[in-house]
Amino acid sequence: MPSGPRPVDVPRLRIALKVYRVSALITGVFLLLLVVMMVFRWGFLVDIELGGPYGFLALTPKEQITGINLSTVILIVHGWLYVLYLACDFVLWRLARFSFGRFLFIALGGVVPFLSFYFEFQVPPYIAARIRATTGPEPTDAAPAAEEVSA
Repeated sequence: MPSGPRPVDVPRLRIALKVYRVSALITGVFLLLLVVMMVFRWGFLVDIELGGPYGFLALTPKEQITGINLSTVILIVHGWLYVLYLACDFVLWRLARFSFGRFLFIALGGVVPFLSFYFEFQVPPYIAARIRATTGPEPTDAAPAAEEVSA
């Protein structure tokens, strides 16, 4: 398969990149919440309870939770957000036509803490370079028109 996006895919690729950046940010935040939750669950043997008898938010042993188990909610929400993150990564892979190894490397962003934040800033320049290689540099407003220079 040839490397680089097809010119017809460039508009969709730019939209997919914006959606990817948002999903990387949200998935990264929930991954950090998940890490905190796991430290509480396995380190201190408590879960995060919402709206229970011990207050609005409380650290409560799992057996004593009567409100909403926020730890379970964080687990479920992060799982679904990671699926969305993988879908965005897949769309970028299909439209930008980069290697499958890079696809797998970017997929780690939803599993390794802080990696999605790194990819949120590293993937857009990479995709922009691939777009430039396909379509050429975008025109800028900084360059004066030929009529303005001669006048």
